[in-house]
Amino acid sequence: MDIFKRITSHRADEEKLNWSGTFKDYIDIVRQNPKVSRTAHARVYDMIASHGVTEKNGKRIYKFFEKEIFGLNKTLEKLTEEYFHSAARRLDVRKRILLLMGPVSGGKSTLVMMLKRGLEQYSRTDEGALYGIKDCPMYEEPLHLIPHELRPDIEKELNVRIEGNLCPSCQMRLRTEYNGVIENVEVERITLSEDKRVGIGTFSPSDPKSQDIADLTGSIDFSTITEFGSESDPRAYRFDGELNKANRGMMEFQEMLKCDEKFLWNLLSLTQEGNFKAGRFALISADELIVAHTNESEYKAFISNKKNEALQSRMIIMPVPYNLQVTQEEKIYHKLINQGDVGHIHIAPHTLKTASIFSILTRLKETKKQGMDFIKKMRMYDGESVEGFKDADLKEMQNEYDEEGMTGIDPRYVVNRISSALIRQDINCINALDVLRSLKDGLDQHSSITKEEKERYLNFISLARKEYDELAKKELQKAFVYSFEESAKTLFENYLDNIEAFCNHNKIKDPITDEELEPDERLMRSIEEQIGISENAKKAFREEILIRMSSFSRKNKKFDYSSHERLKEAIEKKLFADLKDIVKITTSTKTPDEKQLKKINEVSKRLIEEHGYCSICANEMLRYVGSLLNR
Repeated sequence: MDIFKRITSHRADEEKLNWSGTFKDYIDIVRQNPKVSRTAHARVYDMIASHGVTEKNGKRIYKFFEKEIFGLNKTLEKLTEEYFHSAARRLDVRKRILLLMGPVSGGKSTLVMMLKRGLEQYSRTDEGALYGIKDCPMYEEPLHLIPHELRPDIEKELNVRIEGNLCPSCQMRLRTEYNGVIENVEVERITLSEDKRVGIGTFSPSDPKSQDIADLTGSIDFSTITEFGSESDPRAYRFDGELNKANRGMMEFQEMLKCDEKFLWNLLSLTQEGNFKAGRFALISADELIVAHTNESEYKAFISNKKNEALQSRMIIMPVPYNLQVTQEEKIYHKLINQGDVGHIHIAPHTLKTASIFSILTRLKETKKQGMDFIKKMRMYDGESVEGFKDADLKEMQNEYDEEGMTGIDPRYVVNRISSALIRQDINCINALDVLRSLKDGLDQHSSITKEEKERYLNFISLARKEYDELAKKELQKAFVYSFEESAKTLFENYLDNIEAFCNHNKIKDPITDEELEPDERLMRSIEEQIGISENAKKAFREEILIRMSSFSRKNKKFDYSSHERLKEAIEKKLFADLKDIVKITTSTKTPDEKQLKKINEVSKRLIEEHGYCSICANEMLRYVGSLLNR
């Protein structure tokens, strides 16, 4: 890659975004594309929608969030539909502060960061282009130049809505620089940027004794008062507060409820009327999305104070819980770990999944549904089917608690413990047992959990260990079965012959003696029992297999070992059960003979080539599963 060529190309692309003209030229742009004058809320919604939307099980999934936020599709759909979409249509919710409320490390800051970065990028596209009065400190919407008396007719002509007044600075410049001729006012294209403080602001509370309201609304420039003679002269005022600079875009209000009350009062008129008070000026119009975030305890303290009722009524509270799906939690850990410099250390398969199982278990609440334990609930939440329960049971559990996912172990803690395991000296690979051990050790250092919580978490570590044991045995089972693939195929064909004879009330001919025999019920049941097919259900299962075979035949497709997932699982389990003694011997013998060594090497090779193991964790897994089978 030619680095400097790329830099030159980027500079050229940025220069193409520069546009300037007069207000008259801008009106021509609005005629062609009225969306350039849309509100900040509409711009945010259109930005999200521009990345695409998919439908899954009746739910809308917004692709904009997919790469950074995992397992919160329900929350993100609610946020986008109930807040951004409604606000984009100029409904009353746009006059509310969006308050993201949830536990630490739940994704609130990531969500806000994505909105800010998304707006920056969107403003650089043709679809997201926006324009402002040139040199205005608040990047004013040029249509504000139109006098109020003329607006109704011009709105119909241009198919737009015009809301808001010119800022004090632009009012003065219109009088002094342009002699009131609005056609000549210069307009430029605006590209939003948090770094340059253009259309994106961030306010973070600090010491109440030292923080000034000017951080939000701007301040008087005392060095110019003698020049301009008055504190009410816009030229003697710095319009550089976060509310000024966030106009046309969004402002992030970090930890809003930790802020001093006087900073929150300014938000009352801004949210309801779209303006705020600054200096000795009339109310200043502002079109911006205000996003704040806080944790649950601070929010409860806030709403318990009667003095906050006015501000509370101007908020839309959006709970942001922890993710409750194991597969999505794995993605979170992959993302966070990949941000570090530990690429030289191999993470064994199922390591992050085991850590995710522990995390999710700590966040689930015990259900009242009979026969449903934490493990079954976790599996159903992750999209797995659990025998004896249906989708209706899943929906019932999901609606059982409003606050499920608002407590439990946070991803940051788990990643810290994984990191602790990763940075041990002289280590090239870590596995699930290393991480579970690190999680257990970390509970002693976790000052915020109670003794009762610690006992629960230790129990969940034990459950996660059992889940890993099953995963490891299943993995080794597959590797062994693949090494004896011919045996699996033979067993599969033998089973099919027997169930075909059973369902058609025929007999089977012995390939050696040509003797006609009854179907081998013992063989069929030994396979079916591996996946829990009961005596009463065996006939239906066998008929289902025959129907599937017939369907494949009509489509000229071969019905093979992998064509029926449950039957494949049953064959593998049956074969592995028969091979258990071989596994025990080959994994536990300290000095295996040549034949045993060959089998170990075959399985190890399979684990490395097809299952993502390295030579270290493959051998450790072989020994570990061998010890499990020998218990």
